[in-house]
Amino acid sequence: MKAAPRPCSIADTLALVGEKYSLLVLREISLGVRRFDRIARNTGAPRDILTARLKRLVEAGVLEKVAYSERPRRYEYRATPSGEELAPVLLTLMAWGDRHLNPDARPVVLEHSCGAVLDPRVVCAHCGAEPDPASLQHHMRAPGWTTTGPVEG
Repeated sequence: MKAAPRPCSIADTLALVGEKYSLLVLREISLGVRRFDRIARNTGAPRDILTARLKRLVEAGVLEKVAYSERPRRYEYRATPSGEELAPVLLTLMAWGDRHLNPDARPVVLEHSCGAVLDPRVVCAHCGAEPDPASLQHHMRAPGWTTTGPVEG
């Protein structure tokens, strides 16, 4: 019998938004692109896959489907507050890609309201410091698990 994987919020989140087209849908919606045809065009997603991803994101409460036309009935997609909370994830993924995959030709540059090009950082909400591996201690709360794996025995 195969052992159960480590309980983890990262794994749970990836099960919902970890597929390529799900994140690209969120990117498009954050850029103000809300209609199916434009989302399909800008992501390159096959229509059947895009339909499935949008349905799953709506069911999970990340997006909402809002009618914009009655005749014919047509919908657009908008981020819910839960979906808007994923914006920092997209920003840090983009920043990583800019540094490691596109250092000489950033495809998109975001300017912050202060006038500077945005360089997103993760900081502790309590002290404002940037975390590094040495500053973090893991405390497993999942029964039967330690930081190195399941409790043997």
